[in-house]
Amino acid sequence: MTVSAFKDLPLADRDREWDGAAAEKRVRTWAGAEDEPNEKYREAHVWYDGDEKQNFTAYKLLIADVVDGKLVAVPRGMMAAGNVLQGSRGGVDLPKGDIDRVKSHLAKYYAKMGDEAPWER
Repeated sequence: MTVSAFKDLPLADRDREWDGAAAEKRVRTWAGAEDEPNEKYREAHVWYDGDEKQNFTAYKLLIADVVDGKLVAVPRGMMAAGNVLQGSRGGVDLPKGDIDRVKSHLAKYYAKMGDEAPWER
């Protein structure tokens, strides 16, 4: 199991709408990953199953979208991922050993937004 490396992506506007399904499609196109995931595709997600990295279903917690041809972290996407970590929408099934690392990854983006992650409040 693997937590994606923190890429310090630029931030989209805080009020940018989040549509995870549409972002997923744009990220696949941007990454050239229409047939199977690749390293560029991985940059948009916080976590993936390293044993199944050739399957799209192995990737969880999408936080990025493509804006003007560039991959950017979307605040509302990060907030959605943070809420899922807190149990919203049924939560997310991750190995217990990865949860703190996922939270640390997301907390860096929260800090970049000038905010505090929900689990640190």
